[in-house]
Amino acid sequence: MATAASSLPPDVRMMNATAVAIVALAGAVLLAAGAAWVARQPVFAFRSIRLEGEVTRNSAATIRANAAPRLAGNYFTLDLQAARRAFESVPWVRHVVVQRVFPNRLVVKMEEHHPVAVWKGDEGNDRLVNSYGEVFEANLGDVDDDDLPEFSGRDDESAAAILAMYRRLLPLLKPLDVAPTRVALSGRGSWQVELDNGAELELGRGTDDEVMARTARFVRTVTQVAARQRRGWDRADLRHADGYALRLKGPLAPAAASESTD
Repeated sequence: MATAASSLPPDVRMMNATAVAIVALAGAVLLAAGAAWVARQPVFAFRSIRLEGEVTRNSAATIRANAAPRLAGNYFTLDLQAARRAFESVPWVRHVVVQRVFPNRLVVKMEEHHPVAVWKGDEGNDRLVNSYGEVFEANLGDVDDDDLPEFSGRDDESAAAILAMYRRLLPLLKPLDVAPTRVALSGRGSWQVELDNGAELELGRGTDDEVMARTARFVRTVTQVAARQRRGWDRADLRHADGYALRLKGPLAPAAASESTD
């Protein structure tokens, strides 16, 4: 049996459908306008910014003063990614997580940079390397540790590899009672190291494991080699397949001496 609606003429059914669509559209517009009106109410404007996590390099007031002018919007309209970038632009701030708390609060969880090395730049443009191997801008005068090692490399992206090499060299060189003060990676992938006793190591190229193997062989034998010559040493070239070249100290020592480690 046909319904009453289906028995209506086609033009009447079309008019009814159009009317329903217009009412629905009007309702949606009114709903959106109402939501926009509510979102603009002053009650949703941020009244407080709470900082959590690491806040040691900057005061909370300094962080707020630097980031707040770059925050646009309220609880409903704030761009969280833009807010994150605003806080991460503050010196010493590495990473933040920004959360909205209804109706008008902002919570910022912060992680600061922890410097582990100085990144040597061109023309004295030195920066810092953090514990993740990332290069960042900061006032070097704010660093508490005056004995940070120096890193230099092909580009900023190589800092992580240099930090990894430095961390592997530290325990490996400990039997010689020395530690790296400078680690450099050349554009061709060759490693050079300066030690805290003034000596230099030319580690050469290769995988990290290959470089470590050559260095371990050197550490195992150099004390006996230098003792036989009755001289200390100030430079070692480890780029040889079956040994290393050692430059000995003292006017009577030869300019260079090669020792096989076999």
